Amino acid sequence: MKKLILIRHGKSSWELKVRDHDRVLLERGVIDAHLIGNHLKDAFITCHEIWSSTAARALQTAIIVSEYIDYNLDVFKLKRELYTFDGHELISQIKTCPDDINSLMIFSHNHGLTDAANILGSQYFENVPTTGVVIIEFKTDKWSEIKKGQTIAHFFPKNLR
Repeated sequence: MKKLILIRHGKSSWELKVRDHDRVLLERGVIDAHLIGNHLKDAFITCHEIWSSTAARALQTAIIVSEYIDYNLDVFKLKRELYTFDGHELISQIKTCPDDINSLMIFSHNHGLTDAANILGSQYFENVPTTGVVIIEFKTDKWSEIKKGQTIAHFFPKNLR
């Protein structure tokens, strides 16, 4: 079995005069990342590896959430390829995960994240909101062979407040 935990970065602002890649979290994004991290801890959700987009807002979200699940940042992976808005590109990256990793947490961007959740999972989401989490399990031992899995949970900040 393989478990994929997809997390969209927290709320950021378009008002800052910076490149898209450099946009940081707003206060609400920071608060929601703490809320989601705490909920994952309370739900005993862990992972073997965390991959994050190199975009500032995704990295900030990943660092905050990882503090709650007591994850070792020494093996935390930044991947420029996760700075994508395309679901198929995101899935291609997920399929490169080493098979000795059974649970993978990904921090990335929309629309790619929502599309990947809908392509891979069994539940349809119109939109995975900022800091939203979708967890999908696959009955396979190889990441390269993941196809349609079972959506086992989803957590959205507005439902946890």
